[in-house]
Amino acid sequence: MTGRLASIASRMDRLYEFDREPVAPDKLQPGGKFAGLFAGEHVAATEFVIGAFFVLHGVTAKDLFIGLLFGNLLAVLSWTFICAPIAVRTRLTLYWYLRKIAGPGLTIVYNLANAVLYCILAGAMIAVSATAVGLAFGIKTPALTAVFPASPGWVLLTVVIGALFTALAILGFEQLSRFAEVCSPWIFIVFIAGGLAVLPRLGVRPGFGNFWQVATTKIWNGLPVAGQDKFGLWHVMFFAWFCNLAMHVGLSDMAVLRYAKKWTYGLFTAFGMYPGHMLAWICSGIMVAGVGREMNPGLMAYEALGLAGVGGLVLAGWTTANPTLYRAGLALQSISPGWPRWKVTLAAGAATTFLSCFPVFFVKLLDYVAIYGLVLMPIGAVVFAEHWIFPRLGIEQYRAEKRGWTFNGPALAIWMGTLAVCFLMPIHLYFRWLPGYLLALVFYVLLGLRRKN
Repeated sequence: MTGRLASIASRMDRLYEFDREPVAPDKLQPGGKFAGLFAGEHVAATEFVIGAFFVLHGVTAKDLFIGLLFGNLLAVLSWTFICAPIAVRTRLTLYWYLRKIAGPGLTIVYNLANAVLYCILAGAMIAVSATAVGLAFGIKTPALTAVFPASPGWVLLTVVIGALFTALAILGFEQLSRFAEVCSPWIFIVFIAGGLAVLPRLGVRPGFGNFWQVATTKIWNGLPVAGQDKFGLWHVMFFAWFCNLAMHVGLSDMAVLRYAKKWTYGLFTAFGMYPGHMLAWICSGIMVAGVGREMNPGLMAYEALGLAGVGGLVLAGWTTANPTLYRAGLALQSISPGWPRWKVTLAAGAATTFLSCFPVFFVKLLDYVAIYGLVLMPIGAVVFAEHWIFPRLGIEQYRAEKRGWTFNGPALAIWMGTLAVCFLMPIHLYFRWLPGYLLALVFYVLLGLRRKN
């Protein structure tokens, strides 16, 4: 048995993912890989929660459709013009490239924060998938206001699902993209079919001639449920834009896009945004209206499509949790030089599975996503400024690496200062990241100019 385990560990050690050096040219991937990966990641289990919450927050149909159309366009453009060019030029993960800019000490702090936040996000996906499986097997699942595990069966279920999700994340980028390519069409069909199946129950007649009337009166009718704030057009647009803020503006998706042959592959994120963060959110809203506005992803999927809906919800969580755990493993691996990536990913998966037992992380998903992106955003501004703006202004790049700094003081000051300002802003949480990003960008450049002079 010991020899067999040693053999497995040896094979795992060979799953090299260019953790600390540029991706080799012969390992670059074609565009189809990214289309499948982004579609699989963003047609996700959490879409059942997010799309439903727009209904519960009283978004009108007009505000929803316009907000999602333009908000997702801004997200695609952010990946294409902010994240992808840096990823393709450096061929490094953010977690390793940041050492040149921020110094190893600050990089450790950032990567640890990054990994913890990713683990919580992946845990939310495991929990959402578990609501579907729990419903199918009669296991008690959490209510909308729950904080702690609903039952021992719930804990066991999340542990089993978390183990399955972690196993695939360990295998690396190529296996993740293959899995997503296979699963994403099926997941997308589940969302569409689920929404279509519920529409007749809400009163939509064959031919959909009265769809807009039903949509504006029974689904997105502008009336929030008790205890939920009223959302409008700008809330929807900004949420769609910053839903993946850490990945595009925050540059975490350098981990994925460093394998792209061209920076224009950032446009392939549209295969995730419009099927996932538009159509899937719309279908999710229809499904939650069909179950009397009860926030229970498993119930929504089961009522719409039965066991097929349950299976689709599990796969949706799987294809999204996988790359999230992969990023968390890369972030942690950069601060644990004695461990190969697979061991670190296994540890991240164990932590994620533990967190998934606590439903508070998915029943408060919208606010968590906003805070998670806000926390990581200032470092994205620092890296963008150092990579693109410093050379154009004649400011020396990578001073931390050249001078052997453990901490880049200005970068740390910008990170902490921006967060302090953002959390004190007297505007809605969803709107704080944009002025915060611009603030971080401008002041980091000003600090660079001061050092230059």
